[in-house]
Amino acid sequence: MPKCPARTFHNKAPEHIPEALRPALEPVLEQIASLTERIREYDRLLVAISKDHYPETELLRQVEGVGGLTALTFVLTLEDPYRFERSRSVGAYLGLVPATQRSGERDPPERRISKEGDQMLRKLLVSSAHYILGPFGHDSDLRRHGQKIASLRAKNAKKRGAVAVARKLSVLLHRLWVSGEVYEPLYNAHRRQGQEEAA
Repeated sequence: MPKCPARTFHNKAPEHIPEALRPALEPVLEQIASLTERIREYDRLLVAISKDHYPETELLRQVEGVGGLTALTFVLTLEDPYRFERSRSVGAYLGLVPATQRSGERDPPERRISKEGDQMLRKLLVSSAHYILGPFGHDSDLRRHGQKIASLRAKNAKKRGAVAVARKLSVLLHRLWVSGEVYEPLYNAHRRQGQEEAA
């Protein structure tokens, strides 16, 4: 099967199905097409609700991979962006930072993420991170950061890369919400390049 977004799978799959399997698989593809259309309808409804009642979600949807559901869940979960003095605090609030257990004078090695906070939003952010890192994600600071971590020869490097992107994404979304800025996917990369050229 060729790589394709989930929303177009039912259109691309039939040409790759052997004739002998068509009677068994065509009803499945019809169900997938029906569910895909229903998901699109719900997405359109979420976007309409967001525009009418939560216009700040438009700021968050600038980031590729952040859809209407993720943006709306982020806004409804955090409620007031000014309750966080620093955008970096949002990652910890959502349980996307390593849990640590301090004892005596020594700090043990980093453990798994704490998974505190809203589980649904955390899963949506990780899902967005997978899209950013996946075959359809475009070049961005977030993608480069995740790829750098995923390329390490550490245990679960790809999973760690996705979680790291989700954490950075939560910080970025909060920053966009507070500042109202236009999102620049390669802001950090361009800034570093400018510094190197000036040096």
